[in-house]
Amino acid sequence: MDQILIFKTDVNAREHVQRAETVLRSITFVKHWSFDLEDCDRILRVVTAGMQPALIEGLLRNENIYCEHLEYQL
Repeated sequence: MDQILIFKTDVNAREHVQRAETVLRSITFVKHWSFDLEDCDRILRVVTAGMQPALIEGLLRNENIYCEHLEYQL
């Protein structure tokens, strides 16, 4: 079953989005992703099949992109 992961980031420039895109496209469990740069937390939404948020956080932090998983309830 797919899950939607929500992250607070510091992405604010095209360069950051491109670096994140390179990372996210390399992960086979990521089905879709998008940034909301209009939001004050510069939200990253990731649709994935059974992936732990810590993996995404770590991979983006390796690219010097701040990324913090936000818990939420539907």
